[in-house]
Amino acid sequence: VQLQASGGGEVQAGGSLRLSCSASRIMFRAYDMAWYRQAPGKERELVASITSSGVTTYANPVKGRFIISRDNFGDAVYLEMHSLRPEDTAVYYCSTLDRGQRRWGQGTLVTVSS
Repeated sequence: VQLQASGGGEVQAGGSLRLSCSASRIMFRAYDMAWYRQAPGKERELVASITSSGVTTYANPVKGRFIISRDNFGDAVYLEMHSLRPEDTAVYYCSTLDRGQRRWGQGTLVTVSS
């Protein structure tokens, strides 16, 4: 499994960003996908997930602001982030479970300034 995340950057509070994650070496359409984040000094946490059939779930802090989606033809998963807050600052990782092991992309840094 290879996961390549991109789209991070610095944005002011209230702004938006769209993260992308391309997957390879898996039958992408069969895999549930997720975005996690890890803020400085904190543990990695689940942000949003999307099943192979497109069912989505969100962590409470991002509900109503973030949207996870997937493109099964392009083997990609996306995270649209709106109304960003300084507390959303973190390294964001896309992830999937492959044969019982959680796989991670390299992460992309999102910095939200106040």
